[in-house]
Amino acid sequence: MTRSVPTAVPFPEDEEAVLSLGRALRETGYSFTTVTPATHAHVNARPRNAEARSLRDVFGWSRPFRADLVPEPILRLMRAAGAVIEDGPLLRPTLRFSSLDGELFAHSAYPPSAADAVFFGPDTMRFAAAVIAHLEGRSRPVRRAVDIGCGSGAAGICVAKRAPGAEVVLVDINPAAMRAARVNARLAGTDGVDVRRSDMLRDVEGQFDLIVSNPPFMIDTAERAYRHGGGPLGAGLSLAVAEQAAGRLAPGGSLVLFTGAAIVDGEDPFRDAVADLCGRSGLDWTYREFDPDEYGEELATDAYDAVERLALVILTATRPATRP
Repeated sequence: MTRSVPTAVPFPEDEEAVLSLGRALRETGYSFTTVTPATHAHVNARPRNAEARSLRDVFGWSRPFRADLVPEPILRLMRAAGAVIEDGPLLRPTLRFSSLDGELFAHSAYPPSAADAVFFGPDTMRFAAAVIAHLEGRSRPVRRAVDIGCGSGAAGICVAKRAPGAEVVLVDINPAAMRAARVNARLAGTDGVDVRRSDMLRDVEGQFDLIVSNPPFMIDTAERAYRHGGGPLGAGLSLAVAEQAAGRLAPGGSLVLFTGAAIVDGEDPFRDAVADLCGRSGLDWTYREFDPDEYGEELATDAYDAVERLALVILTATRPATRP
C-alpha cells in the first residue's frame, strides 16, 4: 500500500511549545547548516538516508524517524507543539532548526512547498552576513531598525543582538513567519524585538536608521510567498522595498537590500532601476555582485528564456546625514 504524502505545514501555531522544543534541542548541542532545496533533495534521495538516525536527521534533514530515536522529553515537546505527523511506524517532523550567528532558528520543514512556508537557507545566511558586515563598518548608532519581509527573523535578530537598546521591528504579511520570528527572537534572547504584520512599511510609522530586507526575487509559477518576486524578471518586490525605504530613511540611515538580479545580454536592469531611484531620492549608494551566478537551474524554464545568469547582489543606500 502506498503511503500518502503528508500535507505541507508552514509553521506550528503553539509558539510556547516550539520555544520549549528549541531550548531543549539547544541543550543537546544540536547544530545544523541548512542547504538549498536542490542539495537537500539529492542528499535525502540516497538510499541510506531514507530514515533518520540522529537528531540532525530529524530536525535538519526532515527525515522520517522512529519514535524511539528521539529522547522522550523532546518527542513530548514535538507532540505538544504539533511539530510531528504520526502516520504509521515512521513519524515526520513538520519544522526544522538551523544554526546561524550562534543561535538556532526554527523554520518550515523540507520540502517548503506550502504557499506560506517559512523559508531559511543559504541566502538567509548570506543576507545575515551582509547585514552584520554593514553593522561592523557603520559609524552611526542604530536606534531604530526594521527587517522587511522578515521570514524567520534571522537578520533582524542579528541586528538586535548588536544594537542593544534599539527598537527593532520585524514585519511580514505571513502569519506563519510572524510566529517563527517571535519564537526565534525569544530563543535568541532578544525578547524586545517587535514583530508586526505589515505589507512592506505601510503599517509601521516613522523613520529608520537601518532598513534591511531579503525579498523574494524569483519568478515562481506557483507564486509561493517566500519565493515569488513578481514584476520584471522577479524584481518587483525588491524595487518596491527600495522605493519605500527611500522615503523612510532617517538622516544617516541606510538600506541593506540582499536580492537577486537577472542579467540580460550583459546588462542588469535592476541595477539601472535602483541607480535611477537613488539618484532621484538623493541617496548615496553602492551595489555589488555577491555571487555572479546562482540558481542556474532556473534558466531552463520559459520564464527565464532571455536571462543569461542570475546574480546575488547587495544594494546599500544611505541618506546623507543632516549637517549640524
